[in-house]
Amino acid sequence: MLIRRTADILPSEITPPDVYRSRRNFLAQAGGLTAAAALPMASAHAATAFGPLAASPLSTTETPTSRRAVTTYNNFYELGTDKSDPAENIHRLKPSPWTLRIEGLVNKPRSLGIDELLKLVPPEERIYRMRCVEGWSMVIPWVGIPLGSLLKLVEPQGSAKYVEFVSHYDRATMTRGVLDWPYTEGLRLDEARHPLTILAVGLYGEVLPVQNGAPVRLVVPWKYGFKGAKSLVAIRFVERQPVTAWMKAGPSEYGFYANVNPDVDHPRWSQATERRIGEFTKRKTLMLNGYSDQVGSLYAGMDLRRFY
Repeated sequence: MLIRRTADILPSEITPPDVYRSRRNFLAQAGGLTAAAALPMASAHAATAFGPLAASPLSTTETPTSRRAVTTYNNFYELGTDKSDPAENIHRLKPSPWTLRIEGLVNKPRSLGIDELLKLVPPEERIYRMRCVEGWSMVIPWVGIPLGSLLKLVEPQGSAKYVEFVSHYDRATMTRGVLDWPYTEGLRLDEARHPLTILAVGLYGEVLPVQNGAPVRLVVPWKYGFKGAKSLVAIRFVERQPVTAWMKAGPSEYGFYANVNPDVDHPRWSQATERRIGEFTKRKTLMLNGYSDQVGSLYAGMDLRRFY
């Protein structure tokens, strides 16, 4: 019998907990309890899937939202438009094997597997606890790497001003309609380089669940959640501001910047308050989601009502 040490197991080889739980549930419902008990229990390794982890100095000290809420109340339209749909439809996306392309106006384009991606950044830079807002708010302990560390490796050309992100889309298994697929998002190059902008590959020390954007997604904590493109297959350097998926769908409602700004209402609702998942009362929305001290200088002199 081959016994592998935790240190020998790559993150991409670890079954996300939600996948093996759904398998067990399926087999149990089918009467296959004995077979379900025989499935490998990856959770024994998941807590140490990424090796030693240390909280980033940029992490918030706020109490994290429960893992159950983080993994069952999601926006991931490729897997369904109801908040519960993504967790129920994880079978529609296979997160391994996976390749992330970095291309466009760069001197050294690259294609990386998830394990290659993780090796580029030391463990002490991999964990962030961040406030995230998608009309509701959560505090999520992401495991990720600073996007800026990755961007240096490809040597952006002087003409590159923006970074476009492209999500995986499979017409055969994923939602049709709703948006102009594949899902695309974008950042200015200085936003992409900020140390708070990360590529998340896990949460709660475990491999990133499918419903949260496995195997790699963008996290920009001072912006609304729709900026966080999930299941990325390409990062592209471009000269002109990209037109994103939600800008195409509703240009009067969803701007390119999507900065959390309590003074700018969505056309159909106020953004002055937010509801933290797990709380009954609403709280005041903080400018730039409370990260003004860290990222406010990015927007010095800009009219954030116009550039929403």
